[in-house]
Amino acid sequence: MKLTANQKIQISLRNKFIKKGVKMISPETIFFSKDTKIGKNVIIEPYVVILEKVSIKNNVRVCSFSHLENVKVENNVSIGPYARIRPGTTLKSGSKIGNFVEIKKSIVGKNSKINHLSYVGDTSLGKSVNIGAGTITCNYDGVKKSKTTIKDKVFVGSNSSLVAPVVLNKGSVIGAGSVITKNVNKNSLALTRSSQKEKKNYRRKK
Repeated sequence: MKLTANQKIQISLRNKFIKKGVKMISPETIFFSKDTKIGKNVIIEPYVVILEKVSIKNNVRVCSFSHLENVKVENNVSIGPYARIRPGTTLKSGSKIGNFVEIKKSIVGKNSKINHLSYVGDTSLGKSVNIGAGTITCNYDGVKKSKTTIKDKVFVGSNSSLVAPVVLNKGSVIGAGSVITKNVNKNSLALTRSSQKEKKNYRRKK
């Protein structure tokens, strides 16, 4: 079967990166753009799509089924699997983006982690931030986008909603299951959680 023009371009791009030392597992399943830039000691797993304006530096691993567009990836970063990194995002050195994470127009600081099942949009994360599973930034109110600022060494517990505009100051902790609508002070614990109720000897209706 005759190759299409796009298939020829992809084969050429894959061969170029292989010659530069990029380690590709199943290269035929990986797609690049003509302007993709990749540094040294980079590993790309199967079924990765890299669209326009993506720059990847050294010692980076992009795991399977990840999708990148208009993204700057610094050194020693891990991405995916199943990560969607959208335009305007910078992943600083040592950061980790795990499975089923979507990031848009955000800066993820050095050594910060968003390991799973989260959405981060219009957000600035400082250094050594931990974002728990199921956390989302509520950045759109139906009219305009607002920004979330998360400073250094903040710990956000799982299943939290951060309603922008909001600032989480250095060293603060967000309790799991919280909806945060106000700024959180430095080295403080913030949580919003309903009291648990229990009815004894309860029987379900048949």
